[in-house]
Amino acid sequence: MDFTVSRQDEAFRSEARGFIAASLPADIARRGRHDYHSARDDVRRWMRILNTRGWAAPHWPPAFGGLDWSPLRKYIFQDELRRARAPVLDRCALDLLGPVLGAFGSARQQARFLPPILNGDEWWCQGFSEPGAGSDLASLRTRADLDGDGYIVNGHKTWTTEAHYADWIFALVRTDQAAKPQAGISFLLIDMTSPGITRRPIWTIDEGLTLNEIFFDDVRVPAEHLVGEPGKGWTYAKFLLTNERTTSAVVSHSKRDVEQIRHLAAHAPTPDGRLIDQPAFAARLARLEAETMALEWAVMRVLHPATSDAAGNSVASLLKLRGSEISERAALLAAEALGDHGRAAMADPEGGHRLHDDGLGPDIDDDEAIGVANRAMFRRATTIYGGASEVQRSIIAKTILGL
Repeated sequence: MDFTVSRQDEAFRSEARGFIAASLPADIARRGRHDYHSARDDVRRWMRILNTRGWAAPHWPPAFGGLDWSPLRKYIFQDELRRARAPVLDRCALDLLGPVLGAFGSARQQARFLPPILNGDEWWCQGFSEPGAGSDLASLRTRADLDGDGYIVNGHKTWTTEAHYADWIFALVRTDQAAKPQAGISFLLIDMTSPGITRRPIWTIDEGLTLNEIFFDDVRVPAEHLVGEPGKGWTYAKFLLTNERTTSAVVSHSKRDVEQIRHLAAHAPTPDGRLIDQPAFAARLARLEAETMALEWAVMRVLHPATSDAAGNSVASLLKLRGSEISERAALLAAEALGDHGRAAMADPEGGHRLHDDGLGPDIDDDEAIGVANRAMFRRATTIYGGASEVQRSIIAKTILGL
């Protein structure tokens, strides 16, 4: 298999880099440079800029407002976005819900929900995990009972990313209590302003707000907001999770991390000189970089046109597993490169963090150091969200190794 990137794709990379450099507002790039969670207003403004060029969801089919980009071209674009420190877009809508609606949604649902996603007008969150039903989604208990022309939803979702911003949630709900666990699950679109919905923030160890609990108490949802057929939610979820786990390799983020670690280590003094010149640390950085490069080639293999969809789907869990482990290690190594300063959280003053200036912050004049400690703490979750590493190993053992 030839993994050579074509001249056309290399030319596209140059085009994308030039467009981003000319169009990305500096104040939005600042937050990305410090790896803070993307603010909704920043994402909305940036998506509208992208949408004027048709690049908000260019991997979608033209019928839905996209350009039908190849997976490789989409990867190149995302790589350039990360390189420029652009905000992370609404992945729940663009990479997870959008493809599900395109494949299984009704024409009415596609016309109603896809255009506002492209323009950043509506923000989505994903309602899958529950207390006692995280990676084991088949045991979820949130139920939706048919009542006339709608469903009555009761239950509890947790670890819901960006739910404090969201206008809508796509949720797995149990519509058939008597069916086998997977067979009784449906895929429902729920307006977050509906009476009976309560959001509760979950403050994470980095003192940031990105996760939430959601409670449903007799929430009425129109039946027309059921995606596809009743009881087929498990099938749609597997389709969605394959997309999530493939993108969860986060290679572009790890490549950026390697650059940042090299910078921090080159400016970090030790009794014997610079940290980057210490053989033990340099070897660890070199290994991290080599593993990141190997992961990128693995991702490229999945994205290559000669790779069948079946082959690509079979290694989605492998990419997620490896990518999340590398991402976690990279964040910890960056914090280590700061020495004692790596212990101090430098919270985002505009991101809803609870930390206040107590005079204990690090006395360091390096823009690259801002946000490093917060990221190291937050990324402890990378081997859990999107499917815990233990679950990914079980999937790999079954689908790839045949065990």
